Amino acid sequence: MVFQHHFDPTTLREYDIRGIVGKTLHETDAYAIGRCFGSVVARAAAAGQGLPTVAVGYDGRLSSPALEVALVAGLKASGIDVLRVGLGPTPMLYYAATVRECGGAVMLTGSHNPPDYNGFKMMLAGRPFFGPQITEIGRMAEAGDVVAEAAGSERLIDVMDEYVARVAHDWDGGDRALKVVWDNGNGAAGEALQRLVKLLPGEHTVLYPEIDGRFPNHHPDPTVARNVEALAAAVLAQGADLGIAFDGDADRIGVVDDQGAMMFGDQLLVVLARDVLRTHPGATIIADVKASQVLFDEVARAGGKPEMWKTGHSLIKARMAETGSPLAGEMSGHVFFKDRWYGFDDALYAAVRLLGIVARMPGRLSAVRAALPQVVNTPELRFNCDDRRKFAVIGEVAARLKAAGATLSNIDGVRVQTADGWWLLRASNTQAVLVARAEASSTAGLERLKAALVAQLEASGLEAPDFSGENAGH
Repeated sequence: MVFQHHFDPTTLREYDIRGIVGKTLHETDAYAIGRCFGSVVARAAAAGQGLPTVAVGYDGRLSSPALEVALVAGLKASGIDVLRVGLGPTPMLYYAATVRECGGAVMLTGSHNPPDYNGFKMMLAGRPFFGPQITEIGRMAEAGDVVAEAAGSERLIDVMDEYVARVAHDWDGGDRALKVVWDNGNGAAGEALQRLVKLLPGEHTVLYPEIDGRFPNHHPDPTVARNVEALAAAVLAQGADLGIAFDGDADRIGVVDDQGAMMFGDQLLVVLARDVLRTHPGATIIADVKASQVLFDEVARAGGKPEMWKTGHSLIKARMAETGSPLAGEMSGHVFFKDRWYGFDDALYAAVRLLGIVARMPGRLSAVRAALPQVVNTPELRFNCDDRRKFAVIGEVAARLKAAGATLSNIDGVRVQTADGWWLLRASNTQAVLVARAEASSTAGLERLKAALVAQLEASGLEAPDFSGENAGH
């Protein structure tokens, strides 16, 4: 049978393939992804680069089971042996593919997006599959450039107990009995999380453990304050040591301390980095360009080598492999451990490592947060811009600032360092938007930074975002 397929171009993104089910994403797309990605794996295997085996998992969204069936059919039609891991968190799928040395892996998940979204995250030979590789999937489908149809195979494998036991194995907090509240948010980690807490010392309460792709209690993004309000309230009501939340597929973590205050992604990474640097002195710790200057300064103070890198979980993982970094993280809550782990983003594993640290602390987590330098900042602001124009704007702003002698980094957009603090303007890799953020040590300094950013945008002929009322403590 001749194969050819056209994807809605909005679904082929930088880090994954994602769309609105029934509108831009259909079961025929899932089959085509299996057929094309399966061909990539099959050709690599024929060249002696890995096995013709792909592990497949899916999250709890209502559309996931049917899409998974179509995906598996496409993989098998390319002669692939498919290991069906079943329903669970994304890192469980990564774990299965890694320890079984699969040629590839595909996780069917909409991550932290609304219930009507779904998508596909991929790994090839243990490494992220992203950027031009995803573009190539679109080209292959249009051209019908796939291997000859063959009869692959499939089998179900149950790795949940094995995965959970491996996560729990790295608990290093001794026998101290912490009181912990967890917020599964009806996400895909539900069953794995309930098994995990049974293996950890202490007292554990799990909110919304039922896997429900409608997300009836709150949106599955733990980095947004309103989504952890129930978690913070439960921590305070129970006098807990901390609260931990996950996104829809549990590759991103959110944390609230014993006072119910949210710990931002860079603050969490400071805590984790200090601990990792005890056994890896002088190691490179990577964070994305959106992270606070406080993080980079604290890593250096702890004896590490801080490195600012591009935003995006695939880009961070690739950079970790290049540098040998034992730990990396993003403001969005992705945390990557290579120290004692496998280098992929895993919120359950990050949680266990954090709990071990808290259990060994002489004081409370809130005291650690309060001791960090306090800054004021704008949250991440996004505003629409023509997809072609957004990169030109970054170039224009960078050129003006360079000519003016500004101190800037162009690792991922334009990040400008001033006496007041810093501001960032970058083009989103996944949407037709520009992203802005500013951070200063005082409210007055932040106002000056915002004014400077607005001036740069207006000089490029753009209407600046409304920064009014956007100051937040950090």
